[in-house]
Amino acid sequence: MTATVSHPLTAEADDRFSSSSPRLSLAPVGPAPPLLDGAWWPRSRDLRAELPSLAAVLDPLWGRITRVTVNPTHWPAVPRRVPVAGHVVKVGWFLAEQDPHELLLLSYRAGRWNLLVVPPQTPPDSAARLMVAASDPFGTSTASRLMEEEARSRAAYEADRAVEAVWDSEGGHEARTPIGEAGEPSVRGSRP
Repeated sequence: MTATVSHPLTAEADDRFSSSSPRLSLAPVGPAPPLLDGAWWPRSRDLRAELPSLAAVLDPLWGRITRVTVNPTHWPAVPRRVPVAGHVVKVGWFLAEQDPHELLLLSYRAGRWNLLVVPPQTPPDSAARLMVAASDPFGTSTASRLMEEEARSRAAYEADRAVEAVWDSEGGHEARTPIGEAGEPSVRGSRP
């Protein structure tokens, strides 16, 4: 299986695609199992609404998903059971034992998978970076570590943009007009 994202990660894409199609990226099958098997970017924090579409995509790939566990830190409600395409997925939670940014999926037939859960409100560019990083077949970062790295990267980017905006407001880009334009004399060298 190759790493895939269900569709382009843009705001316009949300309008073109059904809210039932999951935004998902999966790691390719490799010689050693990665720490994360991919990433899921749900549209909300409502497990009852979000799990059916995720399971519908994963059931044919991984075998029937029978159980899911989450850390309830980022989920306002954790239902015990969620009906999914003719069967029921049991949902459990672990507070201390499970990474708060991870979803654990279990299948009787094929095993278990760990997905990074990208928060629904994440900007598309950050979500794309997170989904690619979580789908790296050689990845060694935990879900929380990926989220921390992205938060630091995003904060640095925003700080740089703020500095650039101040510089622009003070005439920064205008000051870079090439010599010889805008009425400035050009400098010519002459040998003595």
